[in-house]
Amino acid sequence: MLKIEKIEKTFNKGTVNEKIALCGVSLTLEDGDFATVVGSNGAGKSTLFNAIAGSFFPDSGIIELDGKNITFTPEHVRSREIGRLFQDPLMGTAPNMTIEENLSVAYLRASKGQKGIFSRTGKKEKQFFREQLALLNMGLEDRMENPVGLLSGGQRQALTLLMATVVTPKILMLDEHTAALDPATAEKVMDLTKKIVRDRKITCLMVTHNMHQALDAGNRTLMMDGGRIVFDVKGERRSGMTVDDLLRKFAENAGAQLDNDRILLSN
Repeated sequence: MLKIEKIEKTFNKGTVNEKIALCGVSLTLEDGDFATVVGSNGAGKSTLFNAIAGSFFPDSGIIELDGKNITFTPEHVRSREIGRLFQDPLMGTAPNMTIEENLSVAYLRASKGQKGIFSRTGKKEKQFFREQLALLNMGLEDRMENPVGLLSGGQRQALTLLMATVVTPKILMLDEHTAALDPATAEKVMDLTKKIVRDRKITCLMVTHNMHQALDAGNRTLMMDGGRIVFDVKGERRSGMTVDDLLRKFAENAGAQLDNDRILLSN
């Protein structure tokens, strides 16, 4: 579903602020893979996500999605096939629009592309939105006319998750999407994520700072350091690993201990 070949990205090239963000990253995700991604700050996790989403074009390398070369496809075009959630629950929704209006925009953009902005949803779509909202078990199906700005952080993140998947994307990217939530809400949103990804067989990449979550969610774990993927594990080998095993492998392959306090204190 996703194939990345030797992508490179350097910011502020030729200046004192030059930063090599991605260094020959190659990655292949099969259809239905759910890969978790961990690494210290500056490891290249969000930069990799931005390259896939089209927030910038790589200096070199190739990105293919479902067999199509999207290396230089504009971000707004890719967004019709790529779902994305950010750490901040305020991102991804329009606070002054109602729940129904937010879902309508997401649905029309993903299902009809450019023509979607000239379309509108009807009774059939409204009933579909209500049914999908009911699956969140947050009572939002009875608040469809309420502005999204009135929702809690957890409700907004759950709604954003639904918006990103209301039309099944070719790939879903989650950038620490539960990190800003309280533990109970984070667990609920994570359970919703697992259910949606499993039921719809969505190919997924998820950045997390929680090492237990990195081994528990999905079927594959990637570790990044210095703009490189330094460890990639899946299947039976992954199922038998502990957090200590994961930290040991990182140290062996990266040549240094993982020194991110936020990651270490969460485990």
